[in-house]
Amino acid sequence: MSVLAASRRAQVARGVVFVHACARAVCPHVEWTLTELLGSRVTLDWTPQPVLRGAARAELSWTGEAGLGSSIASALRAFPDVRFEVTEEPTAGRDGERYAFTPSLGLFRSTVGVHGDLLVNEDRLRSALSSGAGLADEIARLLGTPWDTELEPFRYAGDGVPVRWLHQVG
Repeated sequence: MSVLAASRRAQVARGVVFVHACARAVCPHVEWTLTELLGSRVTLDWTPQPVLRGAARAELSWTGEAGLGSSIASALRAFPDVRFEVTEEPTAGRDGERYAFTPSLGLFRSTVGVHGDLLVNEDRLRSALSSGAGLADEIARLLGTPWDTELEPFRYAGDGVPVRWLHQVG
């Protein structure tokens, strides 16, 4: 295979979709959206979300073309009351990504390096330095701290929530 043909071949990426809170009536719509994006039928194992009455939670490990995490986050953002996170693991020559969404904060995106560290580019750091807000607050925002703070109660795995096994450790 030529170098050009190899570079055109789509890279396969893996990731996880965490739907932390979704109204029961919206759950089928989330599944239909994921089915369309992933190209195969998606049926999620919805469990009650104890933090928000009438809400459900689910998660899905996915495999697809590199960059699919961005498409998933964009599509789920169309449901303004759904709280979610989407991760995409790094692939050869491409950093990973993490997206988090809450109704009050909107969408957060970060680049994730091969060792799991969040990477903040220099333009974003320069912008933080030149903003009128406090530097510590700006850095916290660049790292997604407000989203983590708001989503943490929803992440808690209560009774009956399935355990998620890691793909790779070490």
